Amino acid sequence: MKSALKNIIYNCNQATFLIEKKLAGKITASETLQLRIHLAGCSVCKIYQQQSILINQVFVGFNNEDFKLDEAFKKTLKENIEKEINKN
Repeated sequence: MKSALKNIIYNCNQATFLIEKKLAGKITASETLQLRIHLAGCSVCKIYQQQSILINQVFVGFNNEDFKLDEAFKKTLKENIEKEINKN
């Protein structure tokens, strides 16, 4: 039980996944509880959740066709993200 609780409390990757899943409207009661426990002690994920909500509100009503990135930009963006992830 203790390891399961630690996994919930210290797992920001899982918390951000659950935040996005919740915004998509597909979160279970168990996942809701896990997210609440994590957010109770993680100010970074609280900020992430607030930003995600704001971003979703801004983009409501846009069609997917309105947002197209060229392949060169996608490649550069992907490389930059991977570089940042691999820093740690």
